[in-house]
Amino acid sequence: MAGITNAAYRQLCREQGAGLYVCEMITSRGIVERDAKTLDMLQFDPGESTRSVQLYGTDPYYMAEAAKILCGDFGVGHVDMNFGCPVPKVTRKGGGAALPWKRDLMEAILRAVVNAAEPYAVPVTCKTRKGIDDDHLTYLDAGRIAEQAGISAIALHGRTAQQAYSGTADWDAIAALVDHVDIPVLGNGDIWEAADALRMIEHTGAAGVVIGRGCLGRPWLFRDLADAFAGRPTRTLPTSGEVATMVRRHAELLAGLMTEQRGCADLRKHMSWYFKGFPVGGDIRRNLGMISSLTELDDHLSRLDPDLPYPVEEFGKPRGRQGSPRSKVALPEGWLADTCGLDLELSGAEIGVSGG
Repeated sequence: MAGITNAAYRQLCREQGAGLYVCEMITSRGIVERDAKTLDMLQFDPGESTRSVQLYGTDPYYMAEAAKILCGDFGVGHVDMNFGCPVPKVTRKGGGAALPWKRDLMEAILRAVVNAAEPYAVPVTCKTRKGIDDDHLTYLDAGRIAEQAGISAIALHGRTAQQAYSGTADWDAIAALVDHVDIPVLGNGDIWEAADALRMIEHTGAAGVVIGRGCLGRPWLFRDLADAFAGRPTRTLPTSGEVATMVRRHAELLAGLMTEQRGCADLRKHMSWYFKGFPVGGDIRRNLGMISSLTELDDHLSRLDPDLPYPVEEFGKPRGRQGSPRSKVALPEGWLADTCGLDLELSGAEIGVSGG
């Protein structure tokens, strides 16, 4: 959720319901080299009782050093490692969802980060995918390696890198991983509503769920999830006016985190998600996607009919990126020849990373 789950959006979601809200993915080299843009992403609001960061990297040394900085200098209380990015420019360099194929390298990274976080009593988790494609699955080995390395829990996105975000998540694979390891397994993929989370838990036996695209434009999903896990059947159906109030709150939080102009610019990408399915009109949609001030936002929101009912036909539908499966996954030459990677130079895989 790079570019989405900054401190403002995490606060907005936390105001809706309980959960652990993770900072957008950050590269280890950016932290260690004290890159200003990277460090600027490490912002937390006072209400975050547990500062949680998703860390990305391909080198055990840099990952460990980054973990030390996160725990020691930024008070981070949970480190999650991402081995799930399917973006071609990342897998082509051996990073993201390609890296678990190199079992020894993944183990070295996991052990290095666990050891670095141990003096601070900070738990370390990781996230991965099923594998590169259906012929090169890695998730069972990744689970075994994670358990042996001292990882506290592992999240599995039930898709391969080849699938990217297309098709259907394989919940059977999540169930298989639950049976394969003794550490908690968290399920990820195709949770669009609270009822989906309950079905996944029942189907897989997972200890919990990880939400990604399902919360885009719907921070109230976490209210429904908290109620569902507490046995309270809730389905939030906000009117267009209630969504507008949520958008205004999001804008305020972004303006406080950045500046008003930068915050409004950042909010633009959320507009299509917030009003997905609402018949608000093309002009209003275009204007909301071009705001540069809170005054402009208020003006455009005031033109909305506040009584439009929630478009229930959008329930259960995918949100955000989807696309089609790739013909093949971009990988370094000879990547699949063996599963050893400790001697490889993969620093190029940390350039321009986004996704998970």
